[in-house]
This record gives sequence, C-alpha cells and structure tokens, in this order.
Amino acid sequence: MARDTSPKPQRIGNRWAGPAMVTSGVVGLLYIVVFYVVNGQVDSYPKWLQWYADLGNWNLVIGMGFIVAAFGFAMKWE
Repeated sequence: MARDTSPKPQRIGNRWAGPAMVTSGVVGLLYIVVFYVVNGQVDSYPKWLQWYADLGNWNLVIGMGFIVAAFGFAMKWE
C-alpha cells in the first residue's frame, strides 16, 4: 500500500480580519447612533467628553470611517 505523499492544503486568510471587521463596523455604528442621540445636548456633556461636542458633524465622518474600515477588513477576510 502506497503512502499518501500529496502536499497538505495550506490555510489561507487572516484570522484577525473577521473579528476586526465586525468590531470596526459595530464601533462605527454605535459612534453614529450616540452622535444622533446626544446631538443638541451639549450642556449635559461631562467636561471630559466636551471634545465630542466640539467635533460637531465631523462625528459622522469618523463613524463612517470606522464602517469603511470594516469593508476594508472584509476584503482581507478569506
């Protein structure tokens, strides 16, 4: 009986891409949701969170940046 000498298939893909994709997408979504929920309530922000109010509508760009990064991670996931 002959031994099987065929090469074993190599694993391809990045193990980190899936979790990074999900995390980035959820962070982006939550960032935008929090922006819409607390929009206009600048007086009730704690002192350490004032930078969030100072960004204004740029918060949408930051949240969408996380979501676009999630699509980038999705392309790395095989």
